[in-house]
Amino acid sequence: MPRLTAAELEAARSRTIDDVLPGPGDPPLRVLFCGINPGLVSAATNQHFARPGNRFWPALHGSGFTPRRLQPSEQGELRALGLGITNMVARATARADELTPAEFVAGGERLRALVERVTPRWLAVVGIGAYRSAFAAPQANVGPQEQRLGDTRVWVLPNPSGLNAHWQLPTLVEEFVRLRAAAS
Repeated sequence: MPRLTAAELEAARSRTIDDVLPGPGDPPLRVLFCGINPGLVSAATNQHFARPGNRFWPALHGSGFTPRRLQPSEQGELRALGLGITNMVARATARADELTPAEFVAGGERLRALVERVTPRWLAVVGIGAYRSAFAAPQANVGPQEQRLGDTRVWVLPNPSGLNAHWQLPTLVEEFVRLRAAAS
């Protein structure tokens, strides 16, 4: 990926990016991964989890969800695997802490409507804080949740951002493995 300039990144602020959702001929959606919101690199490239150092793509492959490590530019290949990606909050920011509590609540409502429409078997929210805020679940932990959205089960994964030092790649992969086992 070419290096983006500071001006290109700033121009991406508040942009939105397209969801990766199944189309005609794609298999049913097994897992819909939900990021917190697009970062500036993602917004500038229209590619989810595109910032160098983000561990989503390595964790996805390391857990066996994908047969090889995909690049953000190959995100469309997830559809054939029954996987998709969306975001809790649509607007891009440099950091998730720039979002307001009201944006998380509205994002949770939008996510409920999306899940009702696309009916994934699992919704995997990547970011415990985002899940807690959007779904008024302050005691939620990483892993499967009791809450369902219709027939869709909910799993919370750690935030794969390189800024999240609490979770290193091996333990992040373990959590993705647990979800993959449940989704199989």
